[in-house]
Amino acid sequence: MNNTTFFQTTGRIVMGPGSIQGLAGEIKRLKGTKVLIVTDPGLVNAGIIGRVEGILAEAGIACCVFDKVEPDPRFEIAADALALVKAERADLIIGIGGGSSIDIAKVAAVLATNTDPVTAYFGIDLVPNPGLKTVLIPTTAGTGSEVTPIAILSDHHDKLKKGIVSPYLLPACALLDPELTLGLPPAVTAATGMDALIHAIEAYTSKNATSITDMLAVQAMELLFDNLRIACANGRNLEARTKMLEGSLLAGMAFANAGVTAVHAFAYPIGAEFHIPHGVANTIMLLPVMEFNLIGNLRKFADIAGIFDQNTDGLSDRQAAQLSVEAVRELALDLGVPASLSAFGVKDRDISGLAEGVMKVTRLLANNPRDLGLKDAEMIYRKVL
Repeated sequence: MNNTTFFQTTGRIVMGPGSIQGLAGEIKRLKGTKVLIVTDPGLVNAGIIGRVEGILAEAGIACCVFDKVEPDPRFEIAADALALVKAERADLIIGIGGGSSIDIAKVAAVLATNTDPVTAYFGIDLVPNPGLKTVLIPTTAGTGSEVTPIAILSDHHDKLKKGIVSPYLLPACALLDPELTLGLPPAVTAATGMDALIHAIEAYTSKNATSITDMLAVQAMELLFDNLRIACANGRNLEARTKMLEGSLLAGMAFANAGVTAVHAFAYPIGAEFHIPHGVANTIMLLPVMEFNLIGNLRKFADIAGIFDQNTDGLSDRQAAQLSVEAVRELALDLGVPASLSAFGVKDRDISGLAEGVMKVTRLLANNPRDLGLKDAEMIYRKVL
């Protein structure tokens, strides 16, 4: 039995309402002179990018903007961002937005200092050299990508999402300003918040969980479960938004080290082929995967029921564990997150191909608390068809 564990995370985290005003100071601390901002059109239209440009201009920091990031971005988008990095001779990259913008920023930064195409780096520890320095600024309380050494890109040729895992993807600084999340609509708040909660659930029940990741995952689950309904019901509630962003951050730290499990493995094929938003795909798959996984770690699923305010007095671990499933079922129902694959055009004839896609996500299935085969995958998909 090998008891050696390791833990890594972002080296500097700046957090608090209004903390975006300190961005120029962070750039100067990192000696950035020409900054590329990687983002999506929605944040440009919302005026957030203009605000960032103003902060940098006031400090005399030159910048340019790449705003072509799409949801669940194709790996070709990273190559497009790299072209602008080279054309503008940027020496620091800011990623601002949801997980898609942050992941493209991370990948563009390492592509700038390495010679192979992005497809050469899908896998674990395949990036040879550190990238340009990055500052990552999430505008959703969801992916936690600002504290993970992971970037997920879509391969539309293989109809799969693929991961690059490297410590060189960790940023020089993560800056979390909950004020930037105040404008998120309820549906996006719900989907991204459920994604963060699922990160914490999966990290806590992963085979690779440690005492450190458990501590982070428990705190994340408490913050997210207690505040997600409030943030959806009243998006201007800064206290709830702040706690959601903190919960997402802690969940990111937890799963970056313990790993996520089969929920994400099931979400990747349906996200890549049917373009189901990532948080929604995870939420649809959460209930059947939890039910399948319960017997793999009854004690921890019973713990989750307690964290989610379920009364487990006098119950066996098996009975208490089932309550963890009911708690998230009720939460997803309250938030109005879609509950079926058929709502996105998935048919029974698609199930076998999707299940085969799940079985290719070996990096995540290795963390799952219960061994899972192809027939299991087909059964799980059919439960939410």
